[in-house]
Amino acid sequence: MKTRAQKSAEVSELTEEIGKANNPFLIDFKGITVPQVTELRKQVRETKSGYVVVKNTLALIALKDSPIVAMREQFTGPTAIAFNATDAVVLAKALTRFAKDVPAVRFKGAMLNGQIVPADQIQAIANLPSREQLIAKLLFVMQSPIRGLATVLQANIRNLAVVIGQIAEQRGGNAEAAPEPEANA
Repeated sequence: MKTRAQKSAEVSELTEEIGKANNPFLIDFKGITVPQVTELRKQVRETKSGYVVVKNTLALIALKDSPIVAMREQFTGPTAIAFNATDAVVLAKALTRFAKDVPAVRFKGAMLNGQIVPADQIQAIANLPSREQLIAKLLFVMQSPIRGLATVLQANIRNLAVVIGQIAEQRGGNAEAAPEPEANA
């Protein structure tokens, strides 16, 4: 049994780690084996995210001042929290990929940037493009008009050069093809 000091330290640690996370995912992990949990932790870490198993009462005490407290109804039974502060989509992809392989993993819900997301919508989040993919698409869209303008401007210059070349050919070609006046004396 944990002492009061140990519980206080655990509450402080939870407050510091999870309280600042923008994207917590609550997971029911009942029925998962130790090697599966180890693999899940590894996959979560690869997304630069955290994973902690929490005691519900301590978690609610630790998170009382954070937006996660709005999800207090989901803190029943075995609860783990996967969380990060940057990219919810990457974490959702990792968790749903793992849940496909291990059906014992069930989502209780999530919170993305202060908005509660029901468990049945987490798959939809996982299907979204990642932050890096969205940035790449945005840059492509932003570059497209500039690229089009450059192409149009280059085409005008190229067309002008072609016209000048044709005029030069015509003048030069007519001069060569025109008969030279002969002197009849």
